[in-house]
Amino acid sequence: MPPLVIGHRGASGYRPEHTAFAYDLAFELGADAVEPDIVATRDGILVLRHENDISVTTDVASRAEFAGRRTTKEFLGHTVAGWFTEDFTWAELATLRARERLAHLRPKSARHDDQHPILRLSDLFDLVDAASNRHRRTLGMVAEIKSAAYFTSIGLPLDELFAAEVRAAGWNGNDGRLIIESFEPTVLDQIAARGIIARNVFLIAPAGQSLDKIVELGAAAPYYADHLTKAGLAALGDSSTLHGISVDKSLIIEANSDGELVTSTLVADAHAAGLQIFCWTLRPENAFLTEPHRRGELAATFGHWRGEFAAVMASGIDGVFVDHPDLAVSVRDDLRSRVAASV
Repeated sequence: MPPLVIGHRGASGYRPEHTAFAYDLAFELGADAVEPDIVATRDGILVLRHENDISVTTDVASRAEFAGRRTTKEFLGHTVAGWFTEDFTWAELATLRARERLAHLRPKSARHDDQHPILRLSDLFDLVDAASNRHRRTLGMVAEIKSAAYFTSIGLPLDELFAAEVRAAGWNGNDGRLIIESFEPTVLDQIAARGIIARNVFLIAPAGQSLDKIVELGAAAPYYADHLTKAGLAALGDSSTLHGISVDKSLIIEANSDGELVTSTLVADAHAAGLQIFCWTLRPENAFLTEPHRRGELAATFGHWRGEFAAVMASGIDGVFVDHPDLAVSVRDDLRSRVAASV
């Protein structure tokens, strides 16, 4: 019975994201799968970072030997200054240590800064296999391909690199363990064309356009919102390579003018189009909760998260991305018990 509980970058509410510590803890806390963000190094190794900019999520800014690597990147009107994975070899990145991205909200996690190395995608495949054996259940991965159009533009095709890693890890077995997602649908099509068998999920933001379509179509590129109409969902459902969508929590639930929580019809609309639907990201801190579920004034305080988590899960959603997997598992267990009791 859904939803699938997916550890967002591991148990990232408790430990610095994308570390072995965070991923192992996610499975210990009951997650069914974990979600890595995947980017590339200069020498074509896929590594796990929230984005290619590693200025905040590693100790690179404090490493004198890499001071000269700080630079400014520009792509399709976006300008970012910092340190970037594509300017390092894997051997260099392996010397860095991970840091908590939201230290102001999660100081307990930040106590583990500089203790854990960066992981490669290949490391995570091994970790999930080992965790499946240890926990005696099938565990999965929801692999997010990040900034594919940008990486292609600099000669690092993520579709080719990812397909090779999947095959090398023995994960192309059509056993349901692998889901692939991206905000750029082109790379999902490319990976499928390379013979990788997985469920493909289109990440759809509340606003904006996908960068791959801007590269391809310019001003004619569709907006993300265009895909969320009934006609847009039907078109996605007709795709031979797409199996689902994943959306921001605000597209599933929101507070109305009276401060009451309202559930949209998007889950039902997606299912009617033959699509699975996932939701990101369930977090218990006031900073991320809808107004009716906040408690007190501090952004880091855990609010009335249980009510919000339950509202999302009761919508019929197929999977939820969570920073604290144990909290989501607890709510899901309660909902399942209620369903069982009513039968």
